[in-house]
Amino acid sequence: MDGKHIRVKKPPHSGSRFFNYKQYFSVVLMAVADSNYRFIMVDIGSYGSTADARIFSASRMGERLRANQLALPESRRLPGYAGPPAPFVIVADEGFALTTHVMRPFPKRGLDVRRRIFNYRLTRARRYVECAFGILSSKWRVFLSSIQMDPENATLVIQACVVLHNFTRIHEASSSVDMEEFPSSSDLGLERTLHRRPGTAGIAVRELYADYFFSPEGSLPWQRDAIRGSF
Repeated sequence: MDGKHIRVKKPPHSGSRFFNYKQYFSVVLMAVADSNYRFIMVDIGSYGSTADARIFSASRMGERLRANQLALPESRRLPGYAGPPAPFVIVADEGFALTTHVMRPFPKRGLDVRRRIFNYRLTRARRYVECAFGILSSKWRVFLSSIQMDPENATLVIQACVVLHNFTRIHEASSSVDMEEFPSSSDLGLERTLHRRPGTAGIAVRELYADYFFSPEGSLPWQRDAIRGSF
């Protein structure tokens, strides 16, 4: 899950509501993407001045997640692991609150190997939504410059492009995507991180996944080499 700022022309009499921390006017495409780079949940049109976490919290998908109405699959045991069943989660960056179904990285200070591995694995998973944004922008050229429409009409254009993006991904499902080809959007929420106290349930779920990624059953052969430079 991540948010993408999409440039729009300054609406008249809007003040600074659409003016974001990157110093341009925008609306936000908040999205959750799957492993085929398709958008499975979106919220479009929030003010560019609003932090990603607040957009998600106020969105219909955020409200439904809190009310347990997203029809998420039941918790399952992780492959080959003897630990308790793990809930399905949405991966996000440091700007989002840690909950039972939303995972964010461990804070960067004082990390041991186990927590660094978790952060690495979470970052790898988050790259799918970043690449989805990259594919969207490269295929639909309207995103390469400011959309010269009022925010309401710009939101309709973005909605149409999201639908077309998913349509093409369905018909191009067999094609592979090089994650290095598309620019990272990982900085979108970091500058405006909301410092929230994570809930006890969210902490327990994050620790469960960290244990699994560190275990022989859940580890990747290259993960220790991948985090070596981060010490």
